[in-house]
Amino acid sequence: MNKTTFKISKMDCPSEENLIRMKLEGHSNIEHLEFDIPNRQLTVFHHENIEGIETAIHDLKLGDTLLSTETIDPSDPNNNFKIDADSSHKKDAEQRKLLWIVLVINFAFFIIEMSTGLISRSMGLVADSLDMLADSFVYGISLFAVGGTVIKKKRIARIAGYFQITLAILGFLEVLRRFFGNEQLPDFSTMIVISILALIANSICLYLLQKSKSKEEAHMQASMIFTSNDVIINLGVIVAGILVNWLHSSTPDLIIGSIVFALVIQGAFRILKLSK
Repeated sequence: MNKTTFKISKMDCPSEENLIRMKLEGHSNIEHLEFDIPNRQLTVFHHENIEGIETAIHDLKLGDTLLSTETIDPSDPNNNFKIDADSSHKKDAEQRKLLWIVLVINFAFFIIEMSTGLISRSMGLVADSLDMLADSFVYGISLFAVGGTVIKKKRIARIAGYFQITLAILGFLEVLRRFFGNEQLPDFSTMIVISILALIANSICLYLLQKSKSKEEAHMQASMIFTSNDVIINLGVIVAGILVNWLHSSTPDLIIGSIVFALVIQGAFRILKLSK
């Protein structure tokens, strides 16, 4: 058995972990993957050489560096990476239930923010709704594709990625139209109220993730990082709403909308890497 450790500089959210897991899924010589999100490290337990695995990881362009590789004895307790089957099943069930809750909350707020964003003429809310949808895609790919074939997972990722990019591009075009046009000011009170509700929803998701018995696992740590970023975006929309009222200008709303649309497109390209 061999143990190889990589430094993955851009591995900081669930989409990167999913990218790596799905990219390496077809390698039969891999026994186990360990993710250390805070330190951005991946440890691969494998048979035979590392060249094919290293090439697959490098193809993702996530800033990979091979740190070390060594031969280990699987019978050594210090190298025991196998988890009891019953314990693993219970842990997976708990994680799936939790991720389902987080997915439902994110998708519900995608609908709420999209509808209220269109009614209140706020691009910040519309953009934040797409960010919620992007989160739903990330969790959905993990849940719906469990046990499915590699082809099925790639197909889901391709559809999700292109759909997300299309919506974000349409959002950018609407921002440009409003910037150069003579549009009414967005309803700042709706922006603030809905964003506060979204902030509460994301805070609940973060609380549930932190409360999980599996919170020390890489995937759950990544989910917490991902949700923490959503909290920051919610705060950004709230600040934009305050500035819209204070300055009597739609510019703050358009700026925060553009920033979030850019983040959505960045996330979409990461998802599209799963389809390659």
